[in-house]
Amino acid sequence: MSRAFNFAAGPATLPEPVLRQAQEELMDWHGVGASIVELSHRGPEFMEVAAQAEADLRRLVSIPDDYAVLFLQGGATAQQALMALNFTSPGQRVDYVVTGHWGKTALKQVRPYCDVNVAADGEPGGFRDIPGRETWKLSPDAAYVHYTANETIHGVEFHDIPDVGEVPLFADFSSSIASEPLDVSRFGLIYGGAQKNLGPVGVAVVIVRRDLLERAGQPRAEILDYRAHLKGDSMLNTPPTWNWYLAGLVFKWMLAEGGVEEFARRNARKAGLLYDVIDHSGGFYRNDVAVAARSRMNIPFFLHDPSLDAAFLERAAQNGMISLKGHRVLGGMRASIYNAMPEAGVQALATFMRDFQQRNG
Repeated sequence: MSRAFNFAAGPATLPEPVLRQAQEELMDWHGVGASIVELSHRGPEFMEVAAQAEADLRRLVSIPDDYAVLFLQGGATAQQALMALNFTSPGQRVDYVVTGHWGKTALKQVRPYCDVNVAADGEPGGFRDIPGRETWKLSPDAAYVHYTANETIHGVEFHDIPDVGEVPLFADFSSSIASEPLDVSRFGLIYGGAQKNLGPVGVAVVIVRRDLLERAGQPRAEILDYRAHLKGDSMLNTPPTWNWYLAGLVFKWMLAEGGVEEFARRNARKAGLLYDVIDHSGGFYRNDVAVAARSRMNIPFFLHDPSLDAAFLERAAQNGMISLKGHRVLGGMRASIYNAMPEAGVQALATFMRDFQQRNG
């Protein structure tokens, strides 16, 4: 069996060496006679896995000591609601910068708890660009400012960290964390589902400045309290051990490959390959995002004739490239080229796109 090049946006492709190691260890993890997924999360074996995963993530993303790291369930969407419960008083003002579908989703999660100020909104322009920083209407008394670093559906990405003054900056990095160096100290909180760049679906990572955890927050059950999760080493309840273990293997793989600096170089080359095909196709393909805001991780594109979409997807699959159909919100095509997507896969797609144009142009 040969593996396809999987351009899915999430759950996304995982590194082949990680899958092979997990396969080898599935029946017997390190000679204990059982799979890691069968062992107690409070036993020494899994405690070793968890501690090593956090240490490797800290090294990979250069997380300072004054930041806590949590491995939690519920994905990014659950964290969006938990932020309000943990870091705001009832009805307190929060600022949201909305640049795509997932920014809107984040907004929806906090409306029951907060006074939401949409400081900037890219929807009037079809989420094709990031509103200029000079247009943002920020609140000096906001509990935090939130933005989505990379929009997986609309293909819009922040290429710098916005300056929001003294108010803590919170960001959804689900689809771009560990894709390039990041100054974590500029943020109050970074969060993301693992299923794009960090591992499999089923576990989320939260990186939070420790002093923010001293905020009283809103009334909430212990299971919704970040402080309780931190005190319990992210094991307040039974964690998704298999997903956590796989994420740890991905962290090790990324470090062995050269870390975020190396992946930044690879990701720039991969994105450049596809945008070059699109931009030099004479209109056969198009990407509607402003060039300065184009994503390196998720590249949506459209064929000039939508009647060709089905043939494009069918022939791509026949050539070993799958999951290129665009999200239902936007349509068209989408190539997600996270860290685990090899450059050979992107080169194969670029070659296929040129050939498809020649045959159908």
